[in-house]
Amino acid sequence: MLGPPGAGKGTQASRLARHYGVPKVSTGDILRESAAAGTALGLEAKARIDQGHLVSDEVAIAIVEERLSRQDVAFGFILDGFPRTVGQAEALDGMMAGRSPLTVLHIVVPVEVLVGRLHARRVCGTCGTNADPTKPDLGVCATCGGALVTRADDDEQVVRNRLQIYEDQTAPLVHYYRSRPTFFTIDGNQSPDAVAVAMQGALASAMSVAQGEPR
Repeated sequence: MLGPPGAGKGTQASRLARHYGVPKVSTGDILRESAAAGTALGLEAKARIDQGHLVSDEVAIAIVEERLSRQDVAFGFILDGFPRTVGQAEALDGMMAGRSPLTVLHIVVPVEVLVGRLHARRVCGTCGTNADPTKPDLGVCATCGGALVTRADDDEQVVRNRLQIYEDQTAPLVHYYRSRPTFFTIDGNQSPDAVAVAMQGALASAMSVAQGEPR
């Protein structure tokens, strides 16, 4: 899942994971769990994320490499929040050796739409799940019942800083992946259901490519 903050990567990654019956691997979720547990890595990462910065390549790669070594991802997985730099993408290519081809779904959304989404976003203060923006805000998490809050890194100025960091450091991934037959651009400025349908269509095409059929 490739796209700027607010593009809907987390929401769509969860939907795809449920649809295909594979795990969602989210570096953000893993780091938030580490921070909640009070680990040094988690607290350091939380401080950087709250300021709108990315964690180091070394930390992100180590987290994903360990997660992808587990048995539950043997038949596939959805990656959310990784890679974010070309260095991470190169490391991921190494991790994918011997697996099916990596499919890249690039979600595109206008900048001002992203700013509005992120500034209004609510998340669970207990489990970190994003509130569904298509449903009424009842103030509690639909997953665990925890209170919904505004994330520290969703302050408008921090949001704009995060989008600039994305443009500077993560957008080059589009150029890194664009020539691959399993790279797809998805219009994220439509309803979540429409985005999900587009993604499932792209993945069907990617599976055909993996089987040697024309795209």
